[in-house]
Amino acid sequence: MIWIGVDAHKRLHEAVAISESGVVGSRRIHNDPPQWAQLLEWATQWPQRVWAVEGAWYLGRGLAQFLAEHGEEVHEVNGRWTAQRRRGMRRPGKSDRLDAHSVAQLLREERATLPRVYAEDDELASVQLWSRLEAELTEDRTRLLNRLHDLLLLCDPRYATALPDLTTQAGIAAARAYVAPGARAVAREREQAVRVTAEQVALLDAQIRDLRRKLERASKSSFRALRAIEGVGALTACTIVAELGAPRPGFGDEQLAALAGVAPLEASSAGVTRHRVNRGGNRRLNLALHRIVLTQARMYEPARAYLARRRAEGRTDREARRALKRLLCRRIIQAWRACFDQPLAAAA
Repeated sequence: MIWIGVDAHKRLHEAVAISESGVVGSRRIHNDPPQWAQLLEWATQWPQRVWAVEGAWYLGRGLAQFLAEHGEEVHEVNGRWTAQRRRGMRRPGKSDRLDAHSVAQLLREERATLPRVYAEDDELASVQLWSRLEAELTEDRTRLLNRLHDLLLLCDPRYATALPDLTTQAGIAAARAYVAPGARAVAREREQAVRVTAEQVALLDAQIRDLRRKLERASKSSFRALRAIEGVGALTACTIVAELGAPRPGFGDEQLAALAGVAPLEASSAGVTRHRVNRGGNRRLNLALHRIVLTQARMYEPARAYLARRRAEGRTDREARRALKRLLCRRIIQAWRACFDQPLAAAA
């Protein structure tokens, strides 16, 4: 068996192939499709091979998808794991070749636990794009609203008494036509800054509404099983699917809990067994679970009873919610699998 590790960058990729006896080959390529094909042709000299790509969902996505589409077994390696392994080397150093070697060694030792990369489905990739783009644009909108608020305070500390709430369409429309008090030149400059910022917010609002319509249609047509869970709406259902992808062998509720950072980590020492909160994991998944729990704690009686029972056992409110998150993973996995019993429907 040959293990091939790839250190991916924007312009160049470094690949190192290792066997049980050590390094058997290396190759540097440009990050473009013809070079991906040459790398695969180079690797065919080893009939039994497996790949790991650092950043397979970021800078190495193109190569990882190319290999997966050609039937190769590809795994994803997080850059943090490579950095940790590099810091533990007896001979410290930093180079693309050393990083690729570390990726290959990690693959050889932990192949069974590394995330598998599968060829993307067009509809699934579209949902992933819409979901992540909607989240990013919403964050951008929040930053612009904060800037708009600061600018309006410079113009008039009591602006809120004269303008509608800035989180509403009426508030943004008023800001787009805002006239600052005073006749000084600086007042006109601030007024112009307010109007330009409000125009940017309006543009983001239109983009966000369009994305949310697409996500709503996709969730209704393809993810009804997830939406049947209390507290799961269109955005949350699409977030779960966007981060999990399609069902794959060996991925169950335990793997979901670990991926989302809701499974506690063991931190035992000197005969004392204890656990601590996992601060890692996929934060978008963790946030989705957190929103589901908060909604169920308000509206879903079985969840309210579960939280009350946990608190009666001496758990804090946070500990009770964490336990409910872990319990939710089982329902989510079942619903997620059910969503893919039927082909995804396109949501134009």
